[in-house]
Amino acid sequence: MANPAPAAGGHPADRPPRRRQARGERRAQQLLDAADAVFARSGYAATSTNAIAREAGVSPGTLYQFFPNKAALAVELGRRYNRALQEKHSAAFTPANVALPLAAMLDAAVDPVIDFCTANPGFAVLLQSTDAPDLVAEEREPVHAAAVAAVEDMLTHRAPELSPAEVSLSATMSLGIFKGGLELYMTADAAERKAYRKEIKRALFGYLAPIVGTAAVPRGD
Repeated sequence: MANPAPAAGGHPADRPPRRRQARGERRAQQLLDAADAVFARSGYAATSTNAIAREAGVSPGTLYQFFPNKAALAVELGRRYNRALQEKHSAAFTPANVALPLAAMLDAAVDPVIDFCTANPGFAVLLQSTDAPDLVAEEREPVHAAAVAAVEDMLTHRAPELSPAEVSLSATMSLGIFKGGLELYMTADAAERKAYRKEIKRALFGYLAPIVGTAAVPRGD
């Protein structure tokens, strides 16, 4: 007698591996979340895989099933940060946002990145650590380049009279102002952060207003 045809969706034996894969992905993300928290609290150099495992509520052996060492965790966490930041930059510098009045444009560009860093406190720690794997910094470079290009495009659209050299200088200065303010924000306590967020945007407004103006501009799309 012939075997019955498998149910819709494939043979039942196909399904457990997919469930295991989903569970494994959730566990990997759980470990990365734990690494983010411990890196933020202790710094990269002082963090151990045992501390990350404790934070995640798993055994060190379970951690090693997914990541062979602390460096591998840092690199994968850096990749996760970079993917998220690329999405933030893309959403921030849309043609519609670039055309907004300057204050509204800064809200649209600055707030998502600050919110991301607030939600991922290990980001700044890992990025600034001299002990972190070189690959963390190397993989950050394309994201930084994309941020520079986005700011340069904004400047070119809002101030087309600028020369390429002026655009490059102004983009570099704008990002420098933002990074300096963000460092102060990340080291401030919760009660001070609202004020620092406001000051970051005020500093950028003061720098950019003479260059790109404060009014809305025609959209570029």
